[in-house]
Amino acid sequence: MRLLIFEDYERMSRWAARYVARRIAREATVQQPFVLGLPTGSTPVGTYRHLVQLHREGRVSFRHVITFNMDEYVGLGPQHPQSYAAFMHQHLWDHVDLPPEQAHIPNGLAEDLEAECRRYEEKIKQAGGIDLFLGGLGHDGHIAFNEPGSSLRSRTRVVTLTDDTVRANARFFDNDPARVPRRALTVGVGTIMDARQVMLLVSGQSKAWALHKIVEEGVNHMWAGSALQLHPDAWILCDEAATEELKVKTVRYFKEVEQETLAELEE
Repeated sequence: MRLLIFEDYERMSRWAARYVARRIAREATVQQPFVLGLPTGSTPVGTYRHLVQLHREGRVSFRHVITFNMDEYVGLGPQHPQSYAAFMHQHLWDHVDLPPEQAHIPNGLAEDLEAECRRYEEKIKQAGGIDLFLGGLGHDGHIAFNEPGSSLRSRTRVVTLTDDTVRANARFFDNDPARVPRRALTVGVGTIMDARQVMLLVSGQSKAWALHKIVEEGVNHMWAGSALQLHPDAWILCDEAATEELKVKTVRYFKEVEQETLAELEE
């Protein structure tokens, strides 16, 4: 596991976007598209904004990219303003040249949700697996909608959201928890771990305890993000505020060993 610490959210988001754009530019081809896993929520918004800007500047094209989103609410169709499909259209899909048929997200309106989960796993497999999976970290350490207690070998499935997650997501539903769907379709921890590279974005003091648990303590199914300790190429990008619960020596170590990596994509 690698930990890259940035001064603030903006620098973290800009670096992440440049890294993704560079990998796409170097690796995506007609014969072998670049397969990108994508998250929703507040944290990746800055990264998407910078990716859109890089596209407008002609520095990255999404024509040979295939995307798979992490999750979707059960019961919300793509036209619902709070669906994750709508989120992706608003922040990325409508602003880049990604062919619509190459953007995948679980179908929250599927008649057979279990079959939809199996179909989604098969789609990822048919695409050749995910090259880079971007993700965020929940206050309780969850990644995607893999809540505390999720199996570290779990696959795409239907999950029931915890009260904490519902309350946290109420900000997207006029601060009314009663409007937040209680179930979702989500890729599993095992699905994420199958990606050739995972990059977690963590921002803000409110995520500091979760970051401490997944970086400085052992692998634990009650903190799903800790599974990344077992991944051969897992990167965590965070801002200074998110490091407040880390030991001083942990922060000092990662700042020292990652200096060159950080400088690669800085202006």
